[in-house]
Amino acid sequence: MGFFLGYWEITLEILILWGVYYLIYLLLKETAAEQVLKGIVIITVIVMLTRGFNLVIINWLLTRLLAISVIAFLIILQPEIRRALASLGRFGIFSGEKETIGEIAKAAKVLSKKKTGALIAIARESGLRRYVESGVSVDSRVTSELINTIFAPGASLHDGGIIISDQRIEAAACLFPLTQNPNISKTMGTRHRAALGLSEETDAVILVVSEETGNVSLATNGKITKNIDSKDIAKILEKVYIPKISKKSFLLAIKRIFKKRKAKKA
Repeated sequence: MGFFLGYWEITLEILILWGVYYLIYLLLKETAAEQVLKGIVIITVIVMLTRGFNLVIINWLLTRLLAISVIAFLIILQPEIRRALASLGRFGIFSGEKETIGEIAKAAKVLSKKKTGALIAIARESGLRRYVESGVSVDSRVTSELINTIFAPGASLHDGGIIISDQRIEAAACLFPLTQNPNISKTMGTRHRAALGLSEETDAVILVVSEETGNVSLATNGKITKNIDSKDIAKILEKVYIPKISKKSFLLAIKRIFKKRKAKKA
């Protein structure tokens, strides 16, 4: 305890640096930038060790390599960094989620009116990377026109679902797992089964438009709400989606880590 009090400035600096690193790691988690970030941290630790052991030549080489790797990190992984910075909006009130939800609701109304089948998954805390990889990359701003174009009959990407993350359409024609719940109705269609299946495995919010009836349904936490009135879509999406993403993910992640450690000790 006396050591920490004597060197409180160093201790505080280390805690701040690790806090910043962990926040960056959370933002880049499940992207190509994650592994590169880990590599940069490893090189940084080795540089510090070589300096401590006075290995001058190795330290000189690694210091130059570290500088180059940071520049390469910023250039090569620009798209991932841009998406990560966009997700910082989750901590503020001007994050644009309402605008995105408005576009989704607008598209759902048109699709419902035309009886065009659709499957729209909106990512929340848990990542949907493996499902994104099953589809075709889109990486575009969310607009009702684009959603309607994707699900238009005869369009090359209308089969499967689209995934929306950080206010962007990440991919289309994605494959979702079908629910294995034996208690659901046997008359439930494939889209609804896929929406329910994804909601059982992740915390995503999934919107479904029936091709047969045009009815809109919403799946979340392993449950599905059917026959949503078109004028209530935006309101219900805001209620289900925004409260989740407005929570401080960083603090929640730290709590989860402490819970896991306590469970292991027990």
